[in-house]
Amino acid sequence: MNSYSAFAAAAMIAAASLTAPIAPAQAAVVANQDAATFISSLGTESFAVLKTGNKAAVRAKFRELLSTHFAIDAIGDRLIRRWVNQITPAQKAAYKQAIPNFIIGTYSDNLYDYANATMKVIRTAPAGSGFNVTTQVQKPGAQPITAVWSVAKVGGAFKVTNLTVANINLAVTQGQDFDAIIQRKGIDGLIAMMKARG
Repeated sequence: MNSYSAFAAAAMIAAASLTAPIAPAQAAVVANQDAATFISSLGTESFAVLKTGNKAAVRAKFRELLSTHFAIDAIGDRLIRRWVNQITPAQKAAYKQAIPNFIIGTYSDNLYDYANATMKVIRTAPAGSGFNVTTQVQKPGAQPITAVWSVAKVGGAFKVTNLTVANINLAVTQGQDFDAIIQRKGIDGLIAMMKARG
């Protein structure tokens, strides 16, 4: 599995598992700093939006979940941290603006592959200032996929800060891909590529 395939798989898992409505009782538990419940409760009825077959609705929901449940700014900063001293404020702003559309444009149409999948939490372990929540995603007719969600409190609410899928750390592999593009085409080339995919 290459880095883009891994990122795509994680994006599908993420979108599929974070689109579910949270019942009031579940929301109360989530608010009480239960990282496992944050992941599992969000995945309880997660695949309904995919079953509609409405790509516009899926993209809109994906955009919503990225802004609500992912630490996008922190993730984006990590992906280009090697270059932070060489990027102008204008380039940084353009890069941050491009990230959500890049993810949506690159991966959202593949979400339908996981419309019939199920997800269960295997274990939770402290990790730094947050937690790693290990889950197993089972797609009919396929081998289960293990995904480890790094979650932490950001602004008083849990957010996903990284994903590791099939032992591939997505922050590391996507960062390597971005590094390669910047080395060849510069930060403006990276931003142009991201905008084209978005």
